[in-house]
Amino acid sequence: MKLKKNIAISETGFVFDPNSGDSFTLNNIAREILELFQSGKVKSDISFHVLNKYDVDEYTFERNYEDFIGMLNHHNLLENE
Repeated sequence: MKLKKNIAISETGFVFDPNSGDSFTLNNIAREILELFQSGKVKSDISFHVLNKYDVDEYTFERNYEDFIGMLNHHNLLENE
């Protein structure tokens, strides 16, 4: 799973899709996950990062991660593989 290469993410969590003109605002964890996508990290790497940095259990991470991926797909921000 990869984020489209032309998606811009600012340090404050502002996301811009130049293809659609849509923009979004992310919280810190979502911004970090997108940055990890951009650096080529896979789900297991992202899970390790989030579970070790934040006070969250694995079940909660999985549920929220899948919701987030669904949102990214809904807004067409991921590349088809």
